[in-house]
Amino acid sequence: MSINKTQAAFSSPETVEIRSLIMNEFAQWHASDGAFETAIPGVILYRYSAPTEPASFFYEPSIWVALQGTKRVVLGDEEYVYGESQFILTAVDVPVVSQVVEATREKPYCCLGLKLDLEIARQMISDFEVPVTGSILPRYGLSTGPATHELLDAIYRLLRLLSTPNDIPILSNLIKREIIYRLLTSDQGYRLRQIALNGTDDQRIARVIALLKQHYSKPLSVEELAKAAAMGVSTLHHHFKALTSMSPLQYQKHLRLHEARRLMLAGACDAGGAAFEVGYESRSQFTREYRRLFGEPPMRNIKSIKGVE
Repeated sequence: MSINKTQAAFSSPETVEIRSLIMNEFAQWHASDGAFETAIPGVILYRYSAPTEPASFFYEPSIWVALQGTKRVVLGDEEYVYGESQFILTAVDVPVVSQVVEATREKPYCCLGLKLDLEIARQMISDFEVPVTGSILPRYGLSTGPATHELLDAIYRLLRLLSTPNDIPILSNLIKREIIYRLLTSDQGYRLRQIALNGTDDQRIARVIALLKQHYSKPLSVEELAKAAAMGVSTLHHHFKALTSMSPLQYQKHLRLHEARRLMLAGACDAGGAAFEVGYESRSQFTREYRRLFGEPPMRNIKSIKGVE
């Protein structure tokens, strides 16, 4: 397995200072372990005071900026490690295994996540001549890089809006646009640009992913998906795997299993009901595949997540 690490985090005085300001804002709003959905749409704060076990997740198009501590993310056979003043960017929904690897009670892992609106990126590319600085597509749909002072400054101003909630509806959207601009013009933004641009192979695959998300519980043939992408079957397989590390039907299975887990965590149904809701005809097959992905049978896994003995 190859290891894809970002370059060393920026350590200039101004970057250290802005990260310190961000951490002060962060601590005001999130001082306990776990995830915290802020009042700003699409902005989530994460804090963990100890390393975590590897866990399976779906990353939506988003940027995750590490403010303290270190995290490891695995997609396919590629490993991404990012820490202070570094970020991981995904331009398309991808299934990953993530793990906090460096965190202590005195220095917890702290991270800000922001969901990206690809329509904004698309409009920005269409309306303005946004300069291109990167030219090499990263492997798969993830990339990592250093958070510049300009990017961290925008994140700081975004977090400060939590103290002035009346400003959030107007100013948060302006700052989010700035963040997307910073990403598009970075070396790591090339994949984001390719996903946003109409007519590219990446954008066609993104359309197939949207179709799979919409109809994850229904049987879909590879031929149907290839037609939706305006590609041949073999071409679809090649480009789909290049973005997600798996075939379209494997991807659909992951979607089903993650949705089943969400339903069970919400208390909407038991394992049998969840299996049926997401498109499984055989409960035993559902249980086997669930255990293979999440490491435990369905209900035991749900109890583990909820901390129930």
